[in-house]
Parts: sequence; C-alpha cells; structure tokens
Amino acid sequence: MKITVYQKPTCSTCRQVYQALKDSGVEMEAVNYYIESLSEAKLKELVKKMGIKASELFRKKEEIYKELKLAEKEVSDDEAVKLMVKHPDLMQRPIVEKGSRAILARPAERLKEIL
Repeated sequence: MKITVYQKPTCSTCRQVYQALKDSGVEMEAVNYYIESLSEAKLKELVKKMGIKASELFRKKEEIYKELKLAEKEVSDDEAVKLMVKHPDLMQRPIVEKGSRAILARPAERLKEIL
C-alpha cells in the first residue's frame, strides 16, 4: 500500500522520515504542502485518520500561533483546519498517511507505527 508524506522539505524531521522511507524501499509520494496546498477536506480527512482534534496539530512555537492568540481561545476543528490551510506554518509535520491510517511522524521514530 502506497504511503503519502505531507512535509516541508527543509524540516529536519521531514528529511529523516523521507530518508527512512526511501531506505526501506517503500513506495511513497512526498507532498510539499507549502507548494501543493492541502484542501480543507483533505486536512479534515487526515485529522480523522489520526484520531485527534485538529488543534492538536498546531505548532505552538510558531509566530503566527502567537499572533493569532490561539493559546487564549477554544478553537473548533473546522476553525483549526481553516487556519492551518491558510497558514501552513501552523501545522505540525510530517504527516504520514497509509490507507485508512495517518500519523504525525514526530519524532521520526513514530514512523514504525504505520509501516
């Protein structure tokens, strides 16, 4: 079954995950979501596959997270998804999808859970 990695190529964890998949000979597709934006529907699907709340994907150290004062308010899943689609820096990475499952491969060792 094909694996899709949603990543930012300059991210060190994304590079580790990509290299580990490449080294294991797994068929995969890498999606740079800064170039190929994720749709709201796709991000909602990934969140559902991960079994988490969308706001759990927020990168809390990012400047945009602080600017939007997201720590100070409750954010619905729909609102969180819209914010991450609009501001890709808000989203944790890499997300690895395989069939009906998806994980946040952070740290990179979590990749074992989906292989």
